[in-house]
Amino acid sequence: MNLPNSITMSRVASVPLLIWILSPVFPFTGHGHTGLLGGEQEIIASLVFILASITDGLDGYLARKRKQITTMGILLDPLADKLMVSTAFIILVAYTPGLVPPWIAVLVIGREFLVSGLRSIAAAEGFTIEASEIGKLKTVIQIVSVVASILAHRWDYWLWFPNFHGGYVVGVRFIALTAIYWMCIVSIISAVDYFVGFWKKIDHASDDRRAQKSFVLSRKAKPASPAVPSGPERTSHIS
Repeated sequence: MNLPNSITMSRVASVPLLIWILSPVFPFTGHGHTGLLGGEQEIIASLVFILASITDGLDGYLARKRKQITTMGILLDPLADKLMVSTAFIILVAYTPGLVPPWIAVLVIGREFLVSGLRSIAAAEGFTIEASEIGKLKTVIQIVSVVASILAHRWDYWLWFPNFHGGYVVGVRFIALTAIYWMCIVSIISAVDYFVGFWKKIDHASDDRRAQKSFVLSRKAKPASPAVPSGPERTSHIS
């Protein structure tokens, strides 16, 4: 457990924390209560998600800089990302149903499954699929959409600097809706980009591998074959 892996584990730990913060019983108000009513609940949940999202890039940067890339990190990093994103959108389906209908959560989670599958096949064939620029853009819009949707549960808009020329109106709900649908569009484009960019190479490598002799690794114990006696130990019975 080095520093990058510890940071990744903190992102995994943020998943149940986020679920608890966005539950009606936060913070320890008992069954049937409605949580914090002044907007603190939404702000705390937004800060937790932003901090967890920052660790997504931080752990990879530290692992490369400190030369601490490990098998555990390779396993946990994408797992933590998928858990955090899937949890956020599943919660938002129940928390803000007017903003996040179920099909959006299905689209986002399905896209993550598709990209993970392509990466797994690529790793099995000996090469790596790097994150594209459009994939990084999708991640940024995804963070904005989740945070804005959480805040839109409490506010439709914010009025900033009300004493300066009447103030500036920030449409929280409008930003959330815009970010969500842009995120859906960019997610589809990103998934197609991954699929088109790597499928031919993956499929060609799979054809070459299938041409080789393959074997199945089984963890079942093979039955012992009966020993055949030989030489003087072999006897015959004549009735």
